[in-house]
Amino acid sequence: MAQTTILGRVGQLLRANINSLLDSAEDPEKMLDQLIRDFTNNMSEAEDAVAQTIGNLRMVEQDCKEATDAAADWGGKATAASKKADELRAAGNTVDADKFDNLAKLALGRQISFENQVKTFQTQIDQQSVLVDQLKDGLNKMRIRRDELVQKRDELVARAKMAKAQTQVQQTLRNVSVMDPTSELSHYEDKIRRQEAMAQGLAEVNANSLDEQFGSLQGQEDDAEVEARLAALKAK
Repeated sequence: MAQTTILGRVGQLLRANINSLLDSAEDPEKMLDQLIRDFTNNMSEAEDAVAQTIGNLRMVEQDCKEATDAAADWGGKATAASKKADELRAAGNTVDADKFDNLAKLALGRQISFENQVKTFQTQIDQQSVLVDQLKDGLNKMRIRRDELVQKRDELVARAKMAKAQTQVQQTLRNVSVMDPTSELSHYEDKIRRQEAMAQGLAEVNANSLDEQFGSLQGQEDDAEVEARLAALKAK
């Protein structure tokens, strides 16, 4: 059965150990691309299988409904024929009463036949419903796993580009010694460090001077407050 085969492939893909596959792959990026293609192709087939299975399910449900209606209809005919036979028999018309009883039996036989069809259809409906649920569940899991693979691929590609760039930088730095004391760059760096030290020293001097000025100002404000409170006490 096509749906069963698709379910098998879906299960195989979902059970695959992606990390193990990547570890053993010569080119992890190509491996991920192939896995994404596999998932995409199988998802497309699974979607078609789900649609087909649902279509088959709806057809069986319609057949079951028609058989159910037919069984009820033949049951009604059997009841009517039996009732007519009883009326004729009560009136003494045994011959016609037997004919209607026979009609009732025929109707009951058709009713039983359609009821058996309903049972068969219901079994098919139950099986198809389980299959539809399995296909939908597998399809949803494949969508989630495919999104994870796409994210993993993008992450690996970004990391690979970063690693390549870092490698190039390190190779360049290995060939250039920026800390060589005999180079002009080293002398220029020393000059800059002295200028930075001078600027830092001036900043500290200015900071101390400002602190002293603000401290003096605060002291004057405190003295003024003391004098004002003393004057207030004397005024009382």
